[in-house]
Amino acid sequence: MGDMSDLDRQIEQLQRCEIIKESEVKSLCAKAREILVEEGNVQAVDAPVTVCGDIHGQFYDLKELFKVGGKVPETNYLFMGDFVDRGFYSVETFL
Repeated sequence: MGDMSDLDRQIEQLQRCEIIKESEVKSLCAKAREILVEEGNVQAVDAPVTVCGDIHGQFYDLKELFKVGGKVPETNYLFMGDFVDRGFYSVETFL
């Protein structure tokens, strides 16, 4: 994957619901997989934290959550699971 400025650009594009290249999607998914494999199932989370239930790939609900609750990294979020398994926008939600 590219440098941090590429990652920041990709995140900003996704937050604006803009399309990114297929190669960038593949690269982001590979990097995310790498991180998820390395992390343990239990994570320490700094308070205060906003606890979120299942969002099931509902990308626009996730965007609304960030709009209401605050953007990362200013707000800490804890997602309880089931964030990408049912909705039409699971890939977008994951990214």
